[in-house]
Parts: sequence; structure tokens; C-alpha cells
Amino acid sequence: MEKKGLVQEFKAFISRGNVVDMAVGVIIGSAFTKIVNSLVNDVFMPVLGVITGGVNFAELKYVITPATEEVAEVAIKYGSFIQNIVDFLLIAAVVFAMVKMINKMRAPKEEPKKEEPTAPPPTPEEILLLREIRDSLKD
Repeated sequence: MEKKGLVQEFKAFISRGNVVDMAVGVIIGSAFTKIVNSLVNDVFMPVLGVITGGVNFAELKYVITPATEEVAEVAIKYGSFIQNIVDFLLIAAVVFAMVKMINKMRAPKEEPKKEEPTAPPPTPEEILLLREIRDSLKD
């Protein structure tokens, strides 16, 4: 009996809209990550490599202890850190541009508002008085 209640609860949990939306978001997010990483690594990084003269940041390091036959090299790999910062900035810029483009496509296009004719403002009291005087002088 308790098992059946647990199954029913799980069914209710899984069939809620927000769980399904979250699952779709995770799947789309992972596919989007591949696109962004490819754009950064296959398009932008080669251009950046040409601009920087072919310097590969990932290979820059400060060797503390050189490698020997028995001991592996001990080094501070600051170039890898720089590379990760560059990757982050490029990915953030690409995501920003894509989100901006998507938001622009989603935004409803506003039609230019036609100005409706407005009623003229009420005639000032002095003008009305002058008109009465004019009309009385005509008679």
C-alpha cells in the first residue's frame, strides 16, 4: 500500500509542468553549450591566436621544479588560468549577443501610433469677451 502511494506521488511530481520544463531546459542548455563552445573554440580562438601572434596561453607556466626521471614537473600553470578567463569572456559575450538577438526576435513589433485628432483647447475668456464686443458693434 505504501509502495503504491509512493508511485502515485512520484507520478504526480514528474507530471508537473515545472519539472518537465526544467528537464527541457537542461537538455536545450547542454546542446546550446556545445554550440557556444564550438563558436568560441573553432571560430574566435583561431582569430585571437592570429592576433596574439600564435601564442598559446594554455602552455604558459612557471616551473618550480623541473621534471626528472623519477619526479614529474611542478609548475604554476598561469597560462591555463588566462586561457580560461579568455574563454569565459568570449562565451559570456556570445551568450549575451544570442540572448539579445532572441529577445529582439521575441519582442512584439510596435506599430507606429497614429495621432488621434485632439479637441482644441477651450477658448480663453478674454477671446470670448472680445468676440461678443465685436458682434455687438456689427449690429
